[in-house]
Amino acid sequence: MRRYALALDLKDDEQLIREYERYHQNIWPEIRKSIVDSGIENMQIFRTGNRLFMLMEVNDDFSFEAKGKADDTNEKVQQWEELMWKFQQPLPWAKAGEKWVMMDGIFDL
Repeated sequence: MRRYALALDLKDDEQLIREYERYHQNIWPEIRKSIVDSGIENMQIFRTGNRLFMLMEVNDDFSFEAKGKADDTNEKVQQWEELMWKFQQPLPWAKAGEKWVMMDGIFDL
């Protein structure tokens, strides 16, 4: 099992943040299926202010490249991503077109 930590910012608007959280309390079934089918076995998102932190635990079959290709051809995932972009904004250091940015581990007890 591998673990990845990623970060993303939401637009700093309390109403948009509440709406974003409501969507994530009941994600679309097609989105849940795409996550599980890609090899992600556990995913959690945490928030402080407008900063999001995602923790993913994946199996040996998971790859970001394969997940990206599958998402690109999945109409429902594309609809979800377009909708979520209404709430999200890239981190200041994100590359062009990059949403979630991989975090570097700096401590492990």
